[in-house]
Amino acid sequence: MCGIFGYIGEKEAVPFILEGLKKLEYRGYDSAGISTLDQGKLFLSKRAGKIADLEKQLKKKPIGGDIGIGHTRWATHGRPSHANSHPHEDCQGKIVVVHNGIIENFLELRRELSEKGHKFISATDTEVLAHLIEENFSLPAGPLRREASRQGGDLHKAVTKALKFVRGSYALAVISEHEPKKIIIARNGSPLIVGFGAKECFLSSDIPALLKYVNMIIKLENDETGIITPNKLKIFNSEGKLIKRKRELISWDPESAEKDGYSHFMLKEIHEQPNAIRKSIEGRIFAESHKIHFDELNLSDEEMRNINRVVFTACGTSWHAGLVGEYWFEQFAKIPTEVEYAAEFRYRHPIIDENTLVIAITQSGETADTLGAVWEAKAQNAKVISICNVVGSSIARESHGVVYTDAGPEIGVASTKAFTTQLVIVYLLAILFGKRKGKISDHDATKLINDLIELPTKIEQALYQEKAIEKVAEKFYKATNALYLGRGKGFPIALEGALKLKEVSYIHAEGYPAAEMKHGPIALIDKNMPVVVIALAGRRYEKILGNIEEVKARGGVVICIATEGDFSLAESADEVISIPKSSEALSPILAVVPLQLLAYYIALKRGCHVDQPRNLAKSVTVE
Repeated sequence: MCGIFGYIGEKEAVPFILEGLKKLEYRGYDSAGISTLDQGKLFLSKRAGKIADLEKQLKKKPIGGDIGIGHTRWATHGRPSHANSHPHEDCQGKIVVVHNGIIENFLELRRELSEKGHKFISATDTEVLAHLIEENFSLPAGPLRREASRQGGDLHKAVTKALKFVRGSYALAVISEHEPKKIIIARNGSPLIVGFGAKECFLSSDIPALLKYVNMIIKLENDETGIITPNKLKIFNSEGKLIKRKRELISWDPESAEKDGYSHFMLKEIHEQPNAIRKSIEGRIFAESHKIHFDELNLSDEEMRNINRVVFTACGTSWHAGLVGEYWFEQFAKIPTEVEYAAEFRYRHPIIDENTLVIAITQSGETADTLGAVWEAKAQNAKVISICNVVGSSIARESHGVVYTDAGPEIGVASTKAFTTQLVIVYLLAILFGKRKGKISDHDATKLINDLIELPTKIEQALYQEKAIEKVAEKFYKATNALYLGRGKGFPIALEGALKLKEVSYIHAEGYPAAEMKHGPIALIDKNMPVVVIALAGRRYEKILGNIEEVKARGGVVICIATEGDFSLAESADEVISIPKSSEALSPILAVVPLQLLAYYIALKRGCHVDQPRNLAKSVTVE
């Protein structure tokens, strides 16, 4: 959600910033802009639309300079327009700000600043920051100033003082003609990362945009500010004290963030799932004994045995991973388990205690609602572990323990490999807790782990169906509605399949437990609405067959995800997509792969922007 990229060094800033912003396109945006400092003067270029539109504008009217900041905006306050695009200026056009997040009290601040004579040209909350910094930089005491002295001459102090009046979340970068040799940054809630090159520094809101240029970074923490000069970063805490922080090595390689010959990142990431799963389980299973170890959980065996309730909390696709986890934890560990939308959990006074384990699942580790749920759980003394894909992210740092999925950067907005790697981690955790609580034997645990070890190869086999799935997409891409049905662990996969379809193709799709179809959705069934059924071998198979017959009896069209070798479905289903035989426990992970491909190819045939669906953001860092 929104993206920030900045450069300070000895080279022209604009090419770096444009390239960096392109790497952040996956986060979702509706406008883009850049501001630079050239020989001490500010220059600004921005517009609604795509970065390509901004690039054309810059070719017609270029701006230069070796310091600059850029931004891709996802609208919250004010529709996409030139005026609402970032960067935003103060009244004098001498201070420029880019900002991710939401300023909750911006209306109050805007009113007070207007009374002081500040003129606003946008409907955004961000513009308030530019004027607030201006107010604290050069004007005498007023209603927004606690000190009756002039603050001119120190941009960092002006930013620090301005932020004391702000409520909300922010990652911001500021440049100014007043001090044209530095970038001022600040963070509270939204991520901000500084990368170090040779006599140059890069600034970004996400790691993939930095991979091409640097391998050493520092992540700003909450309530910190910083001053960036070429190859140097000074960090200050909320009290203004200088603090030291070591640089971190980025573990991702630049090639992993490129398309590598695929037409879209989404397709590449679907095909990366076998290796992503292999990497995620490497080092977590002892090769000979098949024992599971998660040293990073920070839970003793006794603490594990005392857990009497598990609560998964997450949003979107990660919530679906939690739903599958509910089945596994209750099946293997015999622990009562619930799954909560993070946005609801944090506000509804949940009843939890020190024997409750809260598992937060998040791809980015920065999801605002999930972070709030973690804070709520910790406030009530629950033990919190997180599952995420970004080392050192906010949720990872706030949790008592963290398990990283090691999926590598996921650029496509619609999550694929992050979801399946989340699932394998949850699967291993359920087995581990089952063993610690004495609910599962060594023999059964070994069998379950062997099944997991075979999973990546079976996913590779499932991907062989890609051409067949593309042909199915050709038949149904003009549909306007779709229904996805599943039973047991197939139900969360039906939800995930429906979500993928609506995310990337804009077709209205809903997932239901198959038995619930009779309680309302069956009224929608006709020849124009395809019904996708997760119809895998297992103890619910006969029930699913009955649901398929109910659809066919009403003239419906059925697409089945079936177990390899099941020929009986060909008699009733219109289309059958087969996946390799696997254990019933792991079949949901296999089943989601053809659903991802189906959504991808339907979206492709509808001419949709697969990697950057409209209105969506990869990392939702605001509520």
